Amino acid sequence: MRPQIVLFGDSITEQSFRSGGWGAALADTYSRKADVLVRGYGGYNTRWALFLLHHIFASEDKSPPLATTIFFGANDAALLGRNSERQHVPVEEYSDNLRKIVQHLQACSPTMKILLITPPPVDEEGRMKYARSIYGKNAVKLPERTNEGAGVYAKQCMELAKDMGISSIDLWSKMQETEGWQKTFLSDGLHLTPEGNAIVHEEVVRVFSETGLSADNMPYDFPHHSNIDGKNPEKAFQVQCS
Repeated sequence: MRPQIVLFGDSITEQSFRSGGWGAALADTYSRKADVLVRGYGGYNTRWALFLLHHIFASEDKSPPLATTIFFGANDAALLGRNSERQHVPVEEYSDNLRKIVQHLQACSPTMKILLITPPPVDEEGRMKYARSIYGKNAVKLPERTNEGAGVYAKQCMELAKDMGISSIDLWSKMQETEGWQKTFLSDGLHLTPEGNAIVHEEVVRVFSETGLSADNMPYDFPHHSNIDGKNPEKAFQVQCS
């Protein structure tokens, strides 16, 4: 009965319902207005995400999502010759994959709100510290991701959104507006702290509100308790369901 908002992405999306996560905060914002569904897959890039499209967003679905966030790029931007090179996707292919994802969603529903989110910035020092904690002496001497590299993918994401006329969030740039963003917003140089999650939540709510999907303007799925007459409760439900 409630419309659905789907969060589609990698581990930053998969972890979004943890304590302080942006997905959990979004579910709270849209409580009783829309169901927020997490479809996040840790370690995935856009190349692998294409294999999931027809399973998550079936073209024959008679009730497609009201809105979908697409949040990939952190893994695509992994560098060749480093620990995570198997996740690497060339930036041109990354853009093409995002386009295919958007086009599939548009085919499922021409009215669906689609929101592209760029990868976040990378704290290279934080990533190296994390690598040493995992691999010890075997940790590589160079980070498997760089902030400059992530920025290239973020720029491509924003250009694609503009080209396709859909909404976007430049998370890479937004986070770097704050001094000390490296430790404030990132827990291991890549994934988000509660403060980083708060930025994503704030930006998603802002964009959704600007595009006609404000939670304040959406109806409750059933009557608010203040509208229920204790002696004649059925009246409120008759009005709601009529």
